[in-house]
Amino acid sequence: QKPTLGIDIGSTTAKLVWIENGEVKYEAYERHFSQVREKLLSMLEPLKQLAGDRPFAIAISGSAGIDLAKGIEVPFIQEVFVVGELIKEYEPDTKCVVELGGEDAKIIFFDGTTDERMNGTCAGGTGAFIDQMATLLNVTNDQMDKLALQHTKLYPIASRCGVFAKSDIQPLLNQGANKSDVAASIYQAVVNQTIAGLARGKKIQGKVLFLGGPLYYCKGLQQRFKETLKLTDQEAVFPEYGRYAVSLGTAIYADKAGTKVTYDDLTESLRHSIKLKPTVNTLKPLFNNEEEYEKFRLRHAKDKVELSDI
Repeated sequence: QKPTLGIDIGSTTAKLVWIENGEVKYEAYERHFSQVREKLLSMLEPLKQLAGDRPFAIAISGSAGIDLAKGIEVPFIQEVFVVGELIKEYEPDTKCVVELGGEDAKIIFFDGTTDERMNGTCAGGTGAFIDQMATLLNVTNDQMDKLALQHTKLYPIASRCGVFAKSDIQPLLNQGANKSDVAASIYQAVVNQTIAGLARGKKIQGKVLFLGGPLYYCKGLQQRFKETLKLTDQEAVFPEYGRYAVSLGTAIYADKAGTKVTYDDLTESLRHSIKLKPTVNTLKPLFNNEEEYEKFRLRHAKDKVELSDI
């Protein structure tokens, strides 16, 4: 079997999986900060020795992968489809998949027929929502996760929108609520949003596979899902490949639907696509140079409210 490369470009992270002889030989997961092509080039560097001059099959998936696929002329495969391919290969007895990404959330039911539900344009109840809430609590994501595991009570917090959630959280903090309780309540809000917004009354039961970065890294979130859905340790599965799931599925399917390239061809295409001007219309910059900005700053600095001891 020829080696295959699966690339998953999400709204906040880029993932790569290289499969050779049926085994994962290389995997990478990094935030791209909207510099997708540049980030991908740096993530591909360790593959140079592994790939050599051999042609390999490649395909791209993910919510932010379509433009990249067009730019470097590589097949794009829809992420829900590749997750389905992954389930067939790795966990065929799965009844339901819950996947949370940076700005996407989806539930796929496998109960005779495949039924897929995905969030719309709002990032409520996703990784971006969790990032926002950690910033509000003035802690890192890791710190928030550790806090959540020490909670003693839960508060109702809106999850559909970050603005509404902040309106609930700020009064709690002002009243001296324990940060660990607020952290766990934020995770509970994510769980509620996933169940109410995506399951929409359909019962999540049987073997449930939890995928995506937030569900891999946030142990407190795992705990809230298990307790809310009343799942046993055997039913709630958080696989080691969870954060790479889409890129892994893409690498598996690339063998059937991908295009053949070499490492040098792929990196050259990426470098060429970086040079191309974006096709979007942009507004003029507020300041054309440092001098214009300095004039603006000095002009505004003239009007200041005087401060005095109350």
